[in-house]
Amino acid sequence: MNRQAYGDLERRGGAVADAVGDFVHRLRTDRNNRALRLAFLRKAGDNGDLYLAHPDTNCMVLLLSTDGGDEMRVLAVRDGARARDELSRLTVEINPVSGAVEVVDQSEVSENVVALPDRATPLFAAYDDRTLLGLGVVHSLLPAIRKVTTDEQFAKLLAHNLPELTRDVLLALRDRVDPADVQRHITDEWRPEDDVNPHDWARAAKRPVSQAETDDDAVLGALGRSFDAWRLFLHPEQQRLATGDFKGSAKVTGGPGTGKTVVALHRVRHLVDRLPPGHTRPVLLTTYNTNLALDLKERLRLLGGDELLRRVDVKSVDALAREIVQESRLDVGRPLDDDAAMNLWHVVRAETGLEYDADFLDSEFKHVILANRCGSWEAYRRVGRSGRGRLSNAQKHEVWQLAEAYKAHLATAPRRTTYALIADQAADLELQRMARIEEQARYKDEQGGRDLVHREAGSGMWLKPRYQHIVVDEAQDLSASHWRMLRAMVGKGPNDIFLVGDAHQRIYGSRVVLGHQGIEIRGRASRRLTLNYRTTRQILSSANRLIEGASFDDLDVGTDSLDGYRSVLTGLAPQFWRAPDRLTEMRAVATLIRERHDSHGTPYSAMAVSVPDRDSVGEFANVFIKEFHLPAVELGKDGVRSDTDAVRIGTMHRFKGLEFQRVFLTSVGEGQVPHQRIEQYRVTNPDRYKQEEQKARSLVFVAATRARDELIVTWSGRASRFLPTDADETAHRATDLLRQDGPPSGSSGSAVA
Repeated sequence: MNRQAYGDLERRGGAVADAVGDFVHRLRTDRNNRALRLAFLRKAGDNGDLYLAHPDTNCMVLLLSTDGGDEMRVLAVRDGARARDELSRLTVEINPVSGAVEVVDQSEVSENVVALPDRATPLFAAYDDRTLLGLGVVHSLLPAIRKVTTDEQFAKLLAHNLPELTRDVLLALRDRVDPADVQRHITDEWRPEDDVNPHDWARAAKRPVSQAETDDDAVLGALGRSFDAWRLFLHPEQQRLATGDFKGSAKVTGGPGTGKTVVALHRVRHLVDRLPPGHTRPVLLTTYNTNLALDLKERLRLLGGDELLRRVDVKSVDALAREIVQESRLDVGRPLDDDAAMNLWHVVRAETGLEYDADFLDSEFKHVILANRCGSWEAYRRVGRSGRGRLSNAQKHEVWQLAEAYKAHLATAPRRTTYALIADQAADLELQRMARIEEQARYKDEQGGRDLVHREAGSGMWLKPRYQHIVVDEAQDLSASHWRMLRAMVGKGPNDIFLVGDAHQRIYGSRVVLGHQGIEIRGRASRRLTLNYRTTRQILSSANRLIEGASFDDLDVGTDSLDGYRSVLTGLAPQFWRAPDRLTEMRAVATLIRERHDSHGTPYSAMAVSVPDRDSVGEFANVFIKEFHLPAVELGKDGVRSDTDAVRIGTMHRFKGLEFQRVFLTSVGEGQVPHQRIEQYRVTNPDRYKQEEQKARSLVFVAATRARDELIVTWSGRASRFLPTDADETAHRATDLLRQDGPPSGSSGSAVA
């Protein structure tokens, strides 16, 4: 099935999608079945013919036949009395840049776009035909593009299921992106690895850019049930990453909504497809917490069914580490949750009388002492602490004493531990195991490669790495101990570790240089995704400004940026609302939520309120429920366990991995985002101040990019310095909203972009 045909199905849905799905299934089973009622339309070229067919009495499809009829692709779908005429008039061509089979409905373009009156200079007058064609714009659309003079016309043009490359290029040019950057970030990603022959229909039809993945019966059966597009096809760059071969490890970065997790899931399926038959689980799919791991497991099931899951371990890194430690039968005690582990630092501080911030101590312990395997004071004294601020030897010795006291508390009966310590112990155990594997391999090589049955049996196990391949999602939030453990779980070799992540979204942990953990991901093994599939261009533009001026790493020694990061979705401009005090802000948010629900039909469960801390969750819920009688539930660490139609309220941390139709980003005032407590470090510890400010930027960036259709930003007092400099002057007034005669707050109203 052609990628654009799936777009036709999305526009029609229901019975049409079911009928086409059944038709494709029957076509795959027997192309010579006369019941398919294939009717020759015209030749497409030397080795391609176009056919029409009736999946049912209400719809028709246009098909491309190649290889003498052995291969057939659905190119377009139409329904209604005019279906035959509409399909017959479609323009079908091979894009000379991408090599894809592309379809253009000239009748729709002429009727709905070109017919609009011309009033001004064409929007794309600055770009000649050669430039547009070189960037990948489909040739048959040039006459229509030359007549587009308004954004209204442009929006209508985009609404007609254009070929993806053409749409992406035109959107970028309309956003005033330099053609050279369009070439680099968009066009070059669509170029196939082979040379394009614009007359070779057989080759064009087989390219991934020309088709959706309909080889799976599960996919075919789901076409009529709003099956998510990501499960059907991948962007060309995503496809290359998911199915490519790498000499060793590989890394994929990209902003929110660029499909990193989608690539990871398809990568898992690709790796499993290449395995010989068996009953083991040689592929590990992991992420940083249990809730996300459960979500990955369900999405993997939808992608490939139970057959795929039978060959894959899907676990969080902490659950994996705990299994390793339990397997070793070490008595490490019961792990404390995050709050209890932090409280223990307060106890140790009080007992020793050493005045160090508990957050600092916890971070230093995890990301310096454990990360660098500092087993002694001398090792800690010598270790570098780049970017973490300066400590004198005397101060470092005090921190070491506190760390030793912390571990002593954990060792007292009843014995306890932390997840950070479990990860560290698991890493050591796996390194020891890998050392035995490597020693065994050396011994076998010395013996001329003979099987060593007695030696291996005597060791108590058949020594081999735990996994053949490891795929990691949300890589930016794993600790150094996690990476040491994962590195030791798979032998170094082709396609050993595949990781996806984004340092702009790092909200846990600290920077880890993967090269220092034995994971080499530089050069061609490091790729970026830049196309956002979830968030509108308007929301994305505002979210990007939240992190302007900050520098982010690339999960290794380099830096990363959102250069080329873009969306093809268009929607509402974010709204900004300022309140004089906190109670007014909460009441304004409740009013806006009720208006979205009552006037626009948005379910309460499709709306979420982001707050800076746990106390604020209760405050907002209290106002929503008691004053406004709005249903509200808290977003906990495991998400929302209920399907209740209620507004979700949670801290910015809890928004990770989620998405909502409308997001209310609240309390974004100076002193709250970032919190005023970081000001104590501005002079005394500039490195710590920079770290805390960047973490705050990442948190608010993550929360803002959870919005799919609309983002509403609110605050009381003065606007955060992360917001536009004129936010206080240009924002809507919450006090006007709460007056009986105040202005309407409709979601289609004007707003600050």
